[in-house]
Order: sequence, then structure tokens, then C-alpha cells
Amino acid sequence: MLYYLKFIKSKTSGFFTKFYRYILSEFKINKEDINNIERYKPGEIVFYGNKFKYVDKASFDYIFNELFVNNIYKFNTNSSIPYIIDCGANIGLSVVYFKRNFPNAKILAFEADPDIFNILKENLSMFNYDNVTILNLALWDTETELNFYSEGADSGRIENILNTDKKYVKCQSVKLSTFLDQKVDLLKIDIEGAEVKVLKECKGLLNNVDKLFVEFHSFSNLKQELSVLLQILEENNFRYYISNTGSEIKSPFINITEYYEIDNSLNIFAFR
Repeated sequence: MLYYLKFIKSKTSGFFTKFYRYILSEFKINKEDINNIERYKPGEIVFYGNKFKYVDKASFDYIFNELFVNNIYKFNTNSSIPYIIDCGANIGLSVVYFKRNFPNAKILAFEADPDIFNILKENLSMFNYDNVTILNLALWDTETELNFYSEGADSGRIENILNTDKKYVKCQSVKLSTFLDQKVDLLKIDIEGAEVKVLKECKGLLNNVDKLFVEFHSFSNLKQELSVLLQILEENNFRYYISNTGSEIKSPFINITEYYEIDNSLNIFAFR
């Protein structure tokens, strides 16, 4: 987001000046925070009047823009106390977004990376939210101990084949089905490649989920399973809308690139 604000600030028209001031005021961002900071360098800003830590400025800006500018998680519900399960809460921007939209929401949030979880815990403690439970657990199809690749920002993931060039930590896993025994107004799954395995495990309980967001990840060295994911949605009577994450790739026959072995990622919005 701060990258976008620097761009907007550079414009001279009255519209851009007003819009720049509006964003600073609405999200309570300090002007001095709008500068370039190298990747994977921790920092802190004032966010909605509270101190908020990040571990990587680029990922913070990207997630902020997706949530608070593009509103990709925006949804409607008739419940005065919606139940939201956030799988892959990272440093807490999604939880803040949900609470800004539904102050009375009951939220269960998972974050597997222990280092990121500590930042998540500290950030949310600044807001003193009620009905928010955060768990330092990974979602998987069994309850076990797993190797988690700690990328340092928002691309950490479970890996069975270890690479000596990467940093790994141990994490405990749980099955998502354990938590789907009641109505869920929104289930958000952004778990960097474990989404199909997790949805296979809990597909028998997805009838309890009203709306479902999944970020699908495809890895260049593994079989693509988008069709498996979509079949699970269709079997549970979901309709879906699919969009690119980030910008669309032009000339994909030529320009497909990898980011940490990920060669494709999609936002999938499922609803009835």
C-alpha cells in the first residue's frame, strides 16, 4: 500500500492530493512511514491508531492493497455475530479487516510459522479484540508434526522434500474438519499449497460453510490439482468465481515464471 501512496503523492492534480490525504486519514498511516525499506526487514507503522509490526514491507503493502483497497474478502451476512475461520492469518491484516467490517464477529485464526505467529499475536494484542482465537498450528489432513519452510514473510509453507538452502522449523498440524461442526459464515484458506489436501479431508463438512475463499497454488515440480479443488466445490453445491492473484500474465506460453516454485496462483471465491 505504501508503494501506491508514494505514486499517488507524486501526482499534482487536486484529485490525487485529496485521495492521498483521504487514505492517510482513513487508515491512520503516518507520512514518515511512506519510504522504501529493503525486503525481509522488520518494521512498524501506526495502523488504525495502533502500533502494527510487519516482517516484510513488500508483502505488507501487497496484502494491504488486496484487503483494504480491493476488498477481496468483503462479503454479506445476515448474522449479527458471523463466524469466520481464517486459515493463514500471517501477521494479522486479515483479522483486522474482518473486525473492521464485523466488530462482533467470532474469528478463529491459524498461523503455522512460529515467528510470524508471534508477530500476529503482538499485533492483535494492540487492538484488544473480543472473540478472536489464534492458534499456532498448520492445517493438514492428519494431526502430526511437519516441516515448515519459513520464507520470512507470506510465502512460508509445509514441505515434505527438504532443501538444504531453506530454513525449516517444526510445526504441529490439525485437521480442519475438527472445526467445521457448526455454521461458518466465511472460511478463508490461504495456506500456500496445502489447500487441496485440506479440502479433501474436510469436504464432507463443507455444507456448514456459507462462503469460501481459497487461494490456489500450483507448483512447477508437482501435479496441478485445480480440477480436484473445483470438483470438491461443485460436489458441495458451490458456485465459484476465479481471478488472478496480482497482475495478469501476458503471453503465458512465453512468460510463465516461478516464485518460490509457484508457477500459478488463483483467487477462488465460492458461494451458494
